Amino acid sequence: MNWFQGGALGLVQGLTEFLPVSSSAHLRIVAALAGWDDPGAAFTAVSQIGTETAVLLYFRKDIARIVAAWARSLRDPKMRQTLDARMGWLIIIGSIPVCLLGVTLKNTIEGPFRDLRLIAMTLIVLGLILGAADLYASQAGRRGRHAFPRRRKTVEDLTVRDGLIYGLCQSLALVPGVSRSGATVSGGLFLGYTREAAARYSFLLAIPAVLASGLFELKDVPGSNVAWGPTVLATAIAFVVGYSAIAWFLRYISTKSFAPFVIYRVALGILLLVLIASGHLDAHAAETPPSSAG
Repeated sequence: MNWFQGGALGLVQGLTEFLPVSSSAHLRIVAALAGWDDPGAAFTAVSQIGTETAVLLYFRKDIARIVAAWARSLRDPKMRQTLDARMGWLIIIGSIPVCLLGVTLKNTIEGPFRDLRLIAMTLIVLGLILGAADLYASQAGRRGRHAFPRRRKTVEDLTVRDGLIYGLCQSLALVPGVSRSGATVSGGLFLGYTREAAARYSFLLAIPAVLASGLFELKDVPGSNVAWGPTVLATAIAFVVGYSAIAWFLRYISTKSFAPFVIYRVALGILLLVLIASGHLDAHAAETPPSSAG
C-alpha cells in the first residue's frame, strides 16, 4: 500500500464508519475496484481507531460523566441507579458479545468473511432490515399520535436486556457489509427507541470494541501488505472526516428517514453481484490470506 492508497482508504473509512453502509465493506470494495491489494482486517481495525477517536472527542463531555459515575458506582451502590452509571455498565455488558465473537472468529473475519459475494448479500439483506426497522418506527409513531399514545424510548429507558440485544446486533458487524451503526440502530428501532437514542447509544457502545480491536490488530500491521506510514495517514484522515460525519449524521436522522441509505445499500449490493456474475470482478479480488497471528 502506498501513501495515496492509504489516504484514499482513510477518507473512505471516515466517510462511511458512522453511516449505516459498512465502512469495512467499502474499504474492501474500493480496493477491489481500484485493483489494489485488499487492505485486510488489520488495516480496517487500526484505521477505525481514528474514527473512534473522533467519537471520544465529539462525546467527550458525555464520556467523562459516564466514566466518573461508573467509577463512583463501584464504591457507592446508590450511584448505580443514576443514568450515567447505568450507561457505563450497559456499555460494558453490550461489548461482551462482539469481544467474544471477534476473538473466536478472527481467522474467519480475515478470510471467508471478505468474499465480495458475501459482502454484497449482507449489504442487501441488512439494508432491507434497516428499511423495515425505519418503517416500523415511523408507523409506530403515527399510531402513537392518532390511536393510542406510545412514547418512543430514549437512552434513559435502556435496560440490561436492551443493552445485551444492542450488543448482539453490534456483533453482526464482524461481517463486512453489515455496518455497526446499521445493525445497532436497526435493533434499537425495533426495540422502540428513537432514531437519535439508537444512534447515540450505538456510537458509545462501539468505543470499547473498536478501540480494543484496533489495538489488538496493531501487532499484525508489520506482517501485512500495508505499511505503518500509509496506515497512520489513513487513521489521521479517518479521524478528521469521521468527526464531521458524526455531526452530520446526528442532525440528519433527527428529521429524516434512512431510506436513502437503504436504497444505496441494495443498489451497491446488486451492482457487486452483477459485476461478479458477469466476470468483471473477482469475488476474491486482491484478497489477502488471513493472518496466522493470534
